[in-house]
Amino acid sequence: MKKTNKDITRRDFLKVAGAGAVVSVAALAGCRPAGTISAQGGEAGDIPTDQMTYRTNPHSGDRVSLLGYGCMRWPLRRNEAGEQEIDQETVNDLVDYALAHGVNYFDTAPVYVRGWSEAATGNALSRHPRDSYFVATKASNPRGPFDLEGCKAMYRQSMDFLKVDYLDYYLLHNVGSSIESFHERFVENGFLDFLIAEKAAGRIRNLGWSFHGNPEVFDYVLAFRDIQWDFCQIQLNYQDWQYPIGASVAAKYLYDELVKKNVPVVIMEPLLGGRLARVPAGAQALMRGLHPQDTPAKWAFRYAGTPESVLTVLSGMVYMEHLQENLRTFAPMEPMNEAEYAILDDVSDILANADYIQCTTCEYCMPCPYGLDIPQVFAHYNKCVGEGQVLHSSGDEGYRAARRAFLVGYDRSVPKLRQANRCIQCEQCLPKCPQGIKIPTEMERVDAYAEKLRQKLQF
Repeated sequence: MKKTNKDITRRDFLKVAGAGAVVSVAALAGCRPAGTISAQGGEAGDIPTDQMTYRTNPHSGDRVSLLGYGCMRWPLRRNEAGEQEIDQETVNDLVDYALAHGVNYFDTAPVYVRGWSEAATGNALSRHPRDSYFVATKASNPRGPFDLEGCKAMYRQSMDFLKVDYLDYYLLHNVGSSIESFHERFVENGFLDFLIAEKAAGRIRNLGWSFHGNPEVFDYVLAFRDIQWDFCQIQLNYQDWQYPIGASVAAKYLYDELVKKNVPVVIMEPLLGGRLARVPAGAQALMRGLHPQDTPAKWAFRYAGTPESVLTVLSGMVYMEHLQENLRTFAPMEPMNEAEYAILDDVSDILANADYIQCTTCEYCMPCPYGLDIPQVFAHYNKCVGEGQVLHSSGDEGYRAARRAFLVGYDRSVPKLRQANRCIQCEQCLPKCPQGIKIPTEMERVDAYAEKLRQKLQF
């Protein structure tokens, strides 16, 4: 799929970005410290504690860090019984480090990390002064209960888990599948009226919603009852800006409509499920030609953080290395320029013509009733695409090494009983995917590819 009108697209982006939106740090651009990264900074060099870029919410006056902490993927460990659980000690270390370096926005939800995220986030944050952080959580009721008392119970449980008596940011979660669903989940049961009353009482400081779906629903909710929403969370990255692949709505349209309504924007999927952090070699070469030491992730984060109506850019930082690298991008952040946008136009073309499955590993499709690890199957396949290890012919150069890398990595990252060949095409996952991926079809594609490699069949 070849894109057109690139220059117009990027000029439009620059117009909405605003020249003075962020602090310029030309002296730091492209200067990633060498050496080993450690929790204390160590050999990697010092990370500033007073250089974070902030944006101000015009409705509440909140001064929010441009780097926000997404709490969908907290680290796990095995307990003495061999069962998985949240690694609370590591979560505490990550939260402490983030706060010490200027990150003050933490985004969670009742459904994240198997239902453990809110409690783990609350345990870590409650060790700090309440006015030192903003916490966001969500009304996660896509499959019920829809009764008002059940929705109230979910809302109050979030406060209990987070150990707070008010919520800084509260979202209607995953809005966008249909207008009927929006009404069933939030309107007909009186839940939205309840939340508006909670905001008036001060127990919700900012009320908004997160969007996955079609533009008709987006327009409807944005204009609903002339509510002045305090913020909205959307998917925005350089691949989805003007010509999204799959079921995503062009981020430019969403962003522009929110700006018209004076609604601050929270960004999710700035790395598109990690794909923009591991782009193909040809795309990396373009980036390194301009900034030899900058990672693809830094390019993507700077892109997402440049528009002036962006309040914060969420990143799910499971490891200290991720947190430290992102801090170097945002503390402070240098906005994108015309030359960089031109590079990303060409990178987008490469990605649009690559073999990626459009999965963001959000895990909304889970659990699979037959035990498959759908997100990890797709993540492994996409990783191999990004590393140039997915073969299109058995005559490809490096066939033996790429074959081994795919099959060995597949078995290491996905247990055999949870791999794509176990899919029975039940299609129960289809309505759950916010990206509109035909999951059974893609699972069949991955399995067919893996089987060709196992049997050493000709392509």
